[in-house]
Amino acid sequence: MTNITDERPAASGPLSPDGGEQLARAEAIKQIERKRRYWVSSAISFAGMLIVVAIWAITEYHNAGGWPTQGFSQSSSIPNVWNIWIIYPAIGWAFLEIAAGLNVYLRTPISESQIRREMQRRASH
Repeated sequence: MTNITDERPAASGPLSPDGGEQLARAEAIKQIERKRRYWVSSAISFAGMLIVVAIWAITEYHNAGGWPTQGFSQSSSIPNVWNIWIIYPAIGWAFLEIAAGLNVYLRTPISESQIRREMQRRASH
C-alpha cells in the first residue's frame, strides 16, 4: 500500500491554507490507526502463541512421562526429555512481529520531493 503525504502540485507547501493542515491531520490519524492495529494484532498473536506453547507443554508432558528432568532434545518419546520443536514457531513468530513493528514505526510517508526526484530520474533515462 503506497502512502503519499501530498497529492497537490509541487508549488503548494505542506501547511498552505488550501488544506495542507487537514492532509497532515489525516496522515497522523492513519498512523495512529496503524499503530493501534499493530498492537492489537500483536496481543492476539501473542495469545495464540501462548496457546501453542500450552499445547506443546501438555503433549510433551504426556509423551515424556513427566517434566523434563533430563533436559530437552530433538528426539521424541524419550522418558523425561522434552522435544524442543516449539522454538521454531516461536522464532518465526518473533521475526514476523518485529517486521510488522518496523513496518509500522519506521516506514515514512512518501514526500512530494521524493516524487519529484523520481519523476526527474525517469525523465532523464
